[in-house]
Amino acid sequence: MNKILIIDDDQDIRLLLDRFLSKNGFTTETASNGESAIDLLKQHVFDLVLCDFKLPDITGLELIQKIKILNPNASVIIITGYSDVKVAVKTIKLGAYDYVTKPLYPDEILLTIKQALSSKSQPDKPKKVVRRKSFIIGESPQSKQVLQHIKLIAPTDMSVIIQGETGTGKEFVANEIHNHSKRKDKPFIAIDCGALPRELAGSELFGHVKGAFTGALNEKTGSFESANGGTLFLDEIGNLSYENQVKLLRVIQERKIKKIGGTKDIPIDVRLIVATNENLSEAVKRGDFREDLYHRFNEFRIELAPLRERKLDIKVFSQHFLELSNNELDKDVQGFEPDVLSKMKDYYWHGNLRELYNVVKRAVLLCQTNTITFECLPEEIKSPVFLDNLRSDTLADEPANLKSVSKIAERDAIISVLEKTGYNKTKAADVLNIDRKTLYNKMKSYNIDL
Repeated sequence: MNKILIIDDDQDIRLLLDRFLSKNGFTTETASNGESAIDLLKQHVFDLVLCDFKLPDITGLELIQKIKILNPNASVIIITGYSDVKVAVKTIKLGAYDYVTKPLYPDEILLTIKQALSSKSQPDKPKKVVRRKSFIIGESPQSKQVLQHIKLIAPTDMSVIIQGETGTGKEFVANEIHNHSKRKDKPFIAIDCGALPRELAGSELFGHVKGAFTGALNEKTGSFESANGGTLFLDEIGNLSYENQVKLLRVIQERKIKKIGGTKDIPIDVRLIVATNENLSEAVKRGDFREDLYHRFNEFRIELAPLRERKLDIKVFSQHFLELSNNELDKDVQGFEPDVLSKMKDYYWHGNLRELYNVVKRAVLLCQTNTITFECLPEEIKSPVFLDNLRSDTLADEPANLKSVSKIAERDAIISVLEKTGYNKTKAADVLNIDRKTLYNKMKSYNIDL
């Protein structure tokens, strides 16, 4: 019987995985942080470790290295709340078998675990390679305008702001700009500012010298230096602290960086592309973002419309995600039943393209025929909640229905915070300034199913 270690600081996820894997014939142990996980790794031999990337006391990258020392034969699967290809490549280079993104689907996790354990019994089987999903363009007028803007701006060295909701494909657009620029043969480095701890953001961006602070055991090359000659993409730029905004402005003005603890200026030549899911001009008015930095970035702006406003793209991207999922899951599903596409076009798509990809991948996994049927869809698409219908009907007709408007805003706020906290409900409740019980009750009433 295979033994699995589950590491996650979210008690609900630990409990869910523990029960599910035990029912499927695995022996399990659980840990809520890196320290307790390391203690268990010293005491037991595990066949596989299922580990959240963001733990309160250690990162997934650091923990993989410790796992490989304490339990070298264990397969490692990383759980992440943000589908970051750069992180995925790093984890697999360090020896992880694969990674899965939240929300977690039991069938998908079970399949990945079985594949990981199977690969151990077939040592000559080639290792999985993470590849960036190709950029495609939709059929909607909004998508065609984005493509036109990419072609216009790519050959220049102008800074770009890409604005759009979470999951609309901002990094893919940034990467496409880079691929059509004169810098295409140089590095494209993507940084998620929303995932950077405040105290480590400066080190990640600019690097540090050995001994610059406690824990700086070696010199670190920052993202600006790594991207020299190429393009640096800063996602969720609005989350950067004021202190680091000041440092960033200096770098843009002087085209030089100075490592934390260092004394030498390092010249850099980097094109900056930034992304945000909020209105930066409004953040400037509130005093949350420096106006001079905003104008440095705002040489050109690309707006990405949410998927619900470009229905013509749903079929195109669904077929694209179907092909990706077939390749990843080793299946041969040919297409979608007409009623499936109809339901998908009617759905609100709170998570935009990222949510669409997850839905298609799960449907491919569940599909037992050569086409995806209605039964393969999740409940929220088969039976949309009343709030989604309000968006297109009630809001346009009755200005007096303020209670419905309030509920819609509250639901969207909860979903947004859950995404930003990696679906950690404890952290989400803290951000929303409510207790966990209230958060659970609201998630249940709004049919937010994680």
